[in-house]
Amino acid sequence: MKSDLLRLNDANRRDFMLRTAKSVLGVSLLPGISAKMAAAEGASVSGPGTPGFGKAKHVIYLWMAGGMTHIDTFDPKTGATKGFSDPIKAKADSIDYLGGYLPKLAENASKLTLIRSMSSKTGVHESGTYIMKTGYEPRGTIVHPAMGVWASHFLGRIKDVTLPDSVIVNSGSSYPGAGFFPPAMSPIPISNPETGLQNIQPTTTDNQFTKRISLMNEFDSSFRKKFQSEDVKAYSEFYDETLKLMKSEDLKAFDLSAESPDTREKYGRNNFGQGCLLARRLVESGVRFVEVQMGGWDMHNTIDNAMTNNGNTLDTAFSALLLDLEAKGLLESTMVVLGSEFGRTPDVNENDGRDHYPLSYTTVLAGAGAKRGYTYGASDKEGRRPADKQASPQDFLATVGHAMGLPVDEVVMSPSNRPFTVADKGTPLLEVFA
Repeated sequence: MKSDLLRLNDANRRDFMLRTAKSVLGVSLLPGISAKMAAAEGASVSGPGTPGFGKAKHVIYLWMAGGMTHIDTFDPKTGATKGFSDPIKAKADSIDYLGGYLPKLAENASKLTLIRSMSSKTGVHESGTYIMKTGYEPRGTIVHPAMGVWASHFLGRIKDVTLPDSVIVNSGSSYPGAGFFPPAMSPIPISNPETGLQNIQPTTTDNQFTKRISLMNEFDSSFRKKFQSEDVKAYSEFYDETLKLMKSEDLKAFDLSAESPDTREKYGRNNFGQGCLLARRLVESGVRFVEVQMGGWDMHNTIDNAMTNNGNTLDTAFSALLLDLEAKGLLESTMVVLGSEFGRTPDVNENDGRDHYPLSYTTVLAGAGAKRGYTYGASDKEGRRPADKQASPQDFLATVGHAMGLPVDEVVMSPSNRPFTVADKGTPLLEVFA
């Protein structure tokens, strides 16, 4: 066998080694092998030696549900497609203007990186959301993991923290969650930041609760011994983690009443503003990935009124979050990400609104090694198509994964024996990192 291996050329030898390793050990036990082999043959690999790799110990993903209008927010125009508000000059070297509804963010534009050349293939809410959170187009036969779950897979659980790795604030009904990874990796949903984590305290005395747990374990033990499958193991781990969380002092991170009234006002007394404040508290307590959702961006009618409300909410909360993270020394290790399923039409429709438009839109990064006051790519003068450095949802998520220190090129086999990578082979936009 050894002589046969030696006669193989480099490519065949590499394939042989990978197939053998996968058969014997499983891909999940081989972190970095595929990336290192690709590097050996000169492939493009984003790893420890590239800018921004691993800078983001935490990520806060601000999700603009409904399809945020790029022209009225982060990619304003002055010509025929301008809209109802005049752009505001941004205080940043490489960012010209922001939309007229975002005066506070224009003041803090020196903390932002704008990706103005995003383009997607889908203008449907559900599939647009899915691809911007997983990097994959929806497929009926498999559910793909969200980004925070990929981080849990590659980086493991955060040590000395009983809080979950991932949390979704203002969570909607549909979310990819753990995908094909174990259920224990699923993000914890928080439907309302004001009420925090619900139903976490036992409804009995400590003694009664302990007795019930002991009795349950006694009944379950024989079943667990007899059926030692991965599903049973995953269930047991999920249950154990839940019990630890119920007894943890870290639960105080979910309590917004610990914040001063002034701080809460700075974020805005609404679900999104308080959600951003909760996100700051959670990353401060060690949570790796927090998504905060904000709806109301499906603006087919009277976009000026809608943007007046949504723009103010976003402007207030996003600015407060950036300033708060910076003041607490967390911005260098926390990447704040803003995204939406697509943009909206450059032309205003007959109802004074804008319709779905995936061909051109904007996403935002801040912190954790992202360049400050920087614009990556550009749309054309009317915001209809990328004019420079077109980026896909896969590239965008690969960039976030790269910032988190994930091996975005590494292949992982699902339980159905299908190969997947972080963000479906997206290419990190390394130029956005300082």
